[in-house]
Amino acid sequence: MARFCCFGAGCSELTGHASTTSGKGKGCQGQVKVSYGFSLVRGKTNHPMEDFHVAELAEVKGNELGLFAIYDGHLGDTVPAYLQKNLFPNILNEEEFWTHPDRAITKAYEKTDKAILSHTPDLGQGGSTAVTAILINGSKLWVANVGDSRAVLLKGGDVPRVCGQLAVSRAFGDRNLKSLLKSEPDVKVEDIDHTAELVVLASDGVWKVMNNQEAVDVVKRYKDPQTAAKQLVAEAVKRDSKDDISCVVVRFKM
Repeated sequence: MARFCCFGAGCSELTGHASTTSGKGKGCQGQVKVSYGFSLVRGKTNHPMEDFHVAELAEVKGNELGLFAIYDGHLGDTVPAYLQKNLFPNILNEEEFWTHPDRAITKAYEKTDKAILSHTPDLGQGGSTAVTAILINGSKLWVANVGDSRAVLLKGGDVPRVCGQLAVSRAFGDRNLKSLLKSEPDVKVEDIDHTAELVVLASDGVWKVMNNQEAVDVVKRYKDPQTAAKQLVAEAVKRDSKDDISCVVVRFKM
């Protein structure tokens, strides 16, 4: 199993979930300064919080990584909790990760889904969407997605680029619906250079009430990514989003 070693000041741990949580961290990958913040708020429904996140800077095999994710569960919190603990290690344990990250990510997503299904009924009948972003040595950002969580990248002040979005016909788990659902992710890569400003990962608690540009317009007002994440969540609440709301904001600076 890959060993994660945090570097830089203020790195966050892979924390559990709560009705409300936030945090931040920062570090450097080569010449790129990376700072991040996250915020999660339980929705207005009767079920427990089903959104989980990952936000961590790590050193693996001499490489500097940023690991960021949002997992949006449904019919329970067991599947997103499992993903929070296992999906990134599964990706990094793939032999091809350092040579062909896209293949490694796809294989790890599918293997993780099979593991979830094999644990049923321990993990229940629920499922989860997922959007993950891996920053490698400050130069490449690999984003993968299943479901309606989404990642949006702002470069050079232009219209935000959607890095990961697929319909909810793709998800982890959901054993009873597996004949209709797939876990193969949409995988994209973006170069991180002096034009890259920020990336936002969020659950549909944000995207049901905001489009890409509106979310980025909120986030880019704040230099501190934790403040930006909190304000994005607050705006979603203001717009009467009733779902669990979660986001991770990552800022880049050369």
